Amino acid sequence: MEYRRQPVIQTRNLTKKFGDFTAVDSLDLSIRQGEIYAFLGPNGSGKTSTIMMILGLSTPTSGEIQLFGKPLDPADLSVRQRIGVVPEKHPMGMWQWMTAGDYLSFFADLFKVKDSEKRIERLLSHVELSQFKNRKISGFSRGMLQKLSFVRALLHDPDILILDEPQSGLDPIGIKQIRDLILEENREGRTILTSSHLLSEMERICHRVAIIYQGRLLAEDTTENILSGLTENREFHIDLDTIPEGICPALKTLPFVIDAVLDGKRLTITVDRKQDYRKALSEFIIGKGSIPLLIQEKTLSLEEAFITITQENLSLFTGSGGKHES
Repeated sequence: MEYRRQPVIQTRNLTKKFGDFTAVDSLDLSIRQGEIYAFLGPNGSGKTSTIMMILGLSTPTSGEIQLFGKPLDPADLSVRQRIGVVPEKHPMGMWQWMTAGDYLSFFADLFKVKDSEKRIERLLSHVELSQFKNRKISGFSRGMLQKLSFVRALLHDPDILILDEPQSGLDPIGIKQIRDLILEENREGRTILTSSHLLSEMERICHRVAIIYQGRLLAEDTTENILSGLTENREFHIDLDTIPEGICPALKTLPFVIDAVLDGKRLTITVDRKQDYRKALSEFIIGKGSIPLLIQEKTLSLEEAFITITQENLSLFTGSGGKHES
């Protein structure tokens, strides 16, 4: 799916400093309407600092932020009402004495949500928390708090969801539930900006990703384009039922084959990136009297791409002056 829609969140030369420390360094982002956009980086890379500025909760040292095509005005409540936020830290503290229902009713009143009780019931059911509506928040697990934060963020039917480490600390079941919820909300038309260091999860759900390291943007594109841009050649692993004599030298005579190595009954074949050669390889191997039992392409993961991109840019940060804030 291509995104040619207008950006709903834009930053230009966005910078945030804490004394001598630079948390965000001349950051240019463009998040388009209707996409899931992942803001990726390790802890301390500047993700949370950027989100706080986008939300108007922290003042940039320099640079610009636009929301819905207009310069950010932290005092404009009409813009705030179009954004839902799921923070990394969830509703504890002053809310512990409240039940989940009371907590959600408070925010529904704050945002003047129509038919708030019905909406609360529907959203709680959606995240499988209906039976805990009258339980105090102090008795909630981390996963339950995460879901409750999603319900609160969705109460006023926002256009944008901003999620700060939404799956951090969850077990595999909780991670899947949050993943499914993000995808469903996006199908409803919501634009979603999510920051995370769980790169394998973001690879599964995001339309575009931005890789940030020590406050600087290193890459921004679709996952597919980022991965393909880092791969010079394609590598196929082919399991054979029998091994034809001289199969590797024979394969190397093909114009698109760069290398062929045999290990037991597995062939590892490196080809150029021009096209998918699986059909041609299968036909060639069958012609030599063997049958391909499995053909698998080795691909980079987003995590591997992140490591490669950050390592290639380490020189940018040499002598950068110290620790960056998160």
